[in-house]
Amino acid sequence: MEALQRVTSMKIKEFGEYGGVNPSIEVSTTFTVLDPATLDELFLGHTGPQHGCFLYGRSFNPTVRALGRHLAAMEGTEAAYACSSGMAAISSTLMALCNSGDHIVCSSTVYGGTFSLLKSFLPIKCNISTTFVNVNDVDAVTAAINDKTKVIYAEAQSNPTLVASDLPSLAKIAREKGLKLVVDNTFTPYVVSPVKHGADIVVHSMTKFMSGASDIIAGVVCGPARFIDDLMNLHTAGPFMLLGPTMDPKVASELLLRLPHLPVRMQEHSRRALYFAQGLEALGAKVVYPGLPSHPGHKTMASITNNGFGFGGVLGIEFESAELADVFMQRLQNKHGFGYIAVSLGYFDTLMCISASSTSSELSADQRAAAGIPSGYLRMSVGITGVVEQRWEQLRESYEFVKRVGTSSQYKAVKVKRHGEDHTAAPILWWHSEGPLSEKAEDDEEVEFCKLPAKRPRAV
Repeated sequence: MEALQRVTSMKIKEFGEYGGVNPSIEVSTTFTVLDPATLDELFLGHTGPQHGCFLYGRSFNPTVRALGRHLAAMEGTEAAYACSSGMAAISSTLMALCNSGDHIVCSSTVYGGTFSLLKSFLPIKCNISTTFVNVNDVDAVTAAINDKTKVIYAEAQSNPTLVASDLPSLAKIAREKGLKLVVDNTFTPYVVSPVKHGADIVVHSMTKFMSGASDIIAGVVCGPARFIDDLMNLHTAGPFMLLGPTMDPKVASELLLRLPHLPVRMQEHSRRALYFAQGLEALGAKVVYPGLPSHPGHKTMASITNNGFGFGGVLGIEFESAELADVFMQRLQNKHGFGYIAVSLGYFDTLMCISASSTSSELSADQRAAAGIPSGYLRMSVGITGVVEQRWEQLRESYEFVKRVGTSSQYKAVKVKRHGEDHTAAPILWWHSEGPLSEKAEDDEEVEFCKLPAKRPRAV
């Protein structure tokens, strides 16, 4: 059954306590029992949520568990449980699968926070080592595995370079070697179903597309029921229980209300990303997007995507320098109101950043080169606001402006307020939204475009 059919099945639908169409929010941190013996059984692990018994908020919570059931249905796993962040999901999963002295084989192109966790934190704090390889090079992956290896880790679509992982090949290696394949599916919910291609465990940062509004920090682990239970097990050093990356049930309720329209949002993010990628490529831009036939991983990505959801809502543009990328972003944001210069992704409006100096800044210059992240690489999470044809004209104008003018003319929009008889202008810090800035704001305010001073070269 496809992901969309699973999540719309009444089998996972949970109603509110009084028949509400939405699940109730259970805010209690502790739960009572009718029989003292039940409390003993809960602590021994002989009973639990599967029998309608809850213990403590850091363990299973009814509202968070309802969210987990929805996410498990989406990813096609036996179970899932949400936590406080994507990094909590990743770190808890890896610490549950590995012990001191164990080893991980990881893609060389992953999110900077994941890279730092595997490169620095786990070796120093937990004595867990990692070898980074091109995960689409079967020979390199196989050669990196040793007798201490427990996990192969990859992103379905890598952050920020959008490398499509050959999940079936990785799953085959994992099965042959007795390893677990863990896949981060943050960039491609509904677009890719990693379990369908052999993944054992799927993790997400729900902060991104699942939230869709850049107002929630959250993560989830989807996998076998036994594994999810072990994450919460007090007696087997379960990371969720002992490290405490607990999700607030109010946040879980918020996410439960957003997930039903996630498929529609992903379709539109993907549709616009492809439209913009095709247009920019026609203008001569060096575009990185798996939906383009020119992308080296196009066939791989096409082989693992679900029908009807496209190739994801993130694209990359390679400029000759970070300074050129800066001018491009400034013009899009400050002249046209086309999104925001900000990290993260999956927001309903477009977000843009220079990966080398932001989300991948944990990597050294040599490591960024190995991961294929040049200093002028701009990551764009394509939003779904505005009329797509108008947004394209803004994108086209900004790109052609940068090609024509280069870095010699940098502008930013400043909102000013006039004071006194001489109308002295005092700048007001202002982030605009909803399209281009108007020439007039309130009665005593106006918008002016001010030239930026020359910048020092970026140290990337």
